[in-house]
Amino acid sequence: MADSLAHRGPDKAGLWGEANVGLGHCMLWTTPESLREELPLTDKSGNLVITADARIDNREELVDALGLGDRPRGEISDSELILGAYQRWGEDSPEKLLGDFAFAIWDRRKQRVFCARDHAGVKPFYYYLSDRVFAFASEIEALLCVPEVPRRLNEARVADLLVHNVGEKTATFYQEISRLTPAHSMVVGREKTSTTTYWALDPSRELRLRSDEEYAEAFYEVFAEAVRCRLRSAFPVGSELSGGLDSSSVACVARDLLAKEGGTRRLHTLSAVYKEAPQSDESAFIDAVLARGGFESHKVQVELLSPLEAPKSVLWDADEPSILAGLSMPWGLAREANQQGVRVLMNGYEGDVVVSHGTERLAELASTGRWATLAAEIDAMSGGVRWSRRRMLRSWVLEPLAPEVAVRAWRMLHGASWSRTGEVYAGPIREDFARRIGINERVRASMNVGGDVPRSVRLSRRRHYPVLLHGGNNYTLEVHGKIGARFSLENRYPYYDRRLMEFCLALPPEQKLSHGWPRIVLRRALGGVVPDKVRWRRNKGSLTPGLIWSMFTFDRKLVEDTIFDDYQDIEPYADLNSLLRRYVRCAATIQPQAGDVLGPIRTVGLALWLRRAGFA
Repeated sequence: MADSLAHRGPDKAGLWGEANVGLGHCMLWTTPESLREELPLTDKSGNLVITADARIDNREELVDALGLGDRPRGEISDSELILGAYQRWGEDSPEKLLGDFAFAIWDRRKQRVFCARDHAGVKPFYYYLSDRVFAFASEIEALLCVPEVPRRLNEARVADLLVHNVGEKTATFYQEISRLTPAHSMVVGREKTSTTTYWALDPSRELRLRSDEEYAEAFYEVFAEAVRCRLRSAFPVGSELSGGLDSSSVACVARDLLAKEGGTRRLHTLSAVYKEAPQSDESAFIDAVLARGGFESHKVQVELLSPLEAPKSVLWDADEPSILAGLSMPWGLAREANQQGVRVLMNGYEGDVVVSHGTERLAELASTGRWATLAAEIDAMSGGVRWSRRRMLRSWVLEPLAPEVAVRAWRMLHGASWSRTGEVYAGPIREDFARRIGINERVRASMNVGGDVPRSVRLSRRRHYPVLLHGGNNYTLEVHGKIGARFSLENRYPYYDRRLMEFCLALPPEQKLSHGWPRIVLRRALGGVVPDKVRWRRNKGSLTPGLIWSMFTFDRKLVEDTIFDDYQDIEPYADLNSLLRRYVRCAATIQPQAGDVLGPIRTVGLALWLRRAGFA
């Protein structure tokens, strides 16, 4: 198992075992403290042993609480803090931890294993559990080294791939292998296994400050601390810079924080550029950020990478086919970061989800009868989005307020994003396979996250809350984490800091959308930090033209061979006619949609993996 994960931790390997229990670790040095770290780690009594993939951010608080202040803090590893927290607080210990982590502790006295995964699912945790064996690992590949772990295809996950259902939080492409849900701990003993939610967002909490300026200042303070914690590294740090508001905010704040340190560290930026597909190129915005100085810039022409071949060895051959597509961009940026000696790579992923575009405010304005303000907001937004006022009113006001059955009936009558049989999915899947799997129910279940929020909670917050908890968020973190791990990179995501998520959910809706500007609190907070050309941009570039160019340049034969000739492996699952229609639209370049290129790429990737994994 350890050998199979050597790419994740090339710096040092450790094994520990006794009787029927064994723990292993492959070390990737990132933080200063990790240079001294020994894992697996046994406590002084010899009764507790831990293995962990972790970065703990509230180190000072924990050092004081655990009475470790008499030691040089640089000698105290993050895994030692986790072990101390378990000794002090037992099964309540995960809620005391800030940061990204996945760990397991063998408790000899209680004869059980205690495991936990961070609140957002940044660190992966896969496991297999039967009456005889419990095995866990950072990647499925390691679990498949265990003879007792069966290799049985989970066809429900195949259906998820075909309809791009990324919201499921526990399933994998193997029937008996699961993922530990984010923000959960698990106890595995001889007699029973139990899981517990140790952290949850509070949708009823609302932050109340006196002015827009105070909200902006408070946001910057929390956001800057989230970035600062993720700069802790003994090696060069990089940040992906796409030219969008989210990635630019991370890069600019990180650059300023490094400058205040007074040292020689400079932030590396990794940017995707598209010379052959200028419709996807964001160089004008990237260069506006770089012009401020203080960066070591690296640009990768990612359309020169095959969408299918470049990341194949990372994902499809090793663990699972990816429900995501277009992975050549993160693959290319991770490879370049590795070549520059970067070990920590930050990302502005899902900043718009965490802060929120604020469109939930529109339905709330309507529900409270504030018609003049609603009309003013829609009018102000109309200049920044491609949607008509009528479409905005329908999608952001009427549908959120209407009962689900009424929305479904309206869509079926008007054919709006609904198939002829009323399915909730859209993807190249065979109807008989979809019915057999029950994909409708799977998609609806993945959308219904977070449970029922009390009606007393503001409507805007009731709609923001489930988006923050959607399983697609941590699934994407897992996929990008696997790519980074292949290049000895640790991916870090400031927007998924627990404190920042709690802060943004608690904001009143007018701090998320005001005068037609989404994410207004972020824009105000970054005045003088992010160039105005980026800070006040409304549009967002589309990667679809670049992906289409790459697919037809590098993968045309592979895609056509799979769709037209060698389709027997996917025929039981995929609607080949639907695939053909999507591919033809891409080939004709008649306003292709993202799904037209992503569907074929995902499906061909599935075929490649089924053959490689022995399921064909």
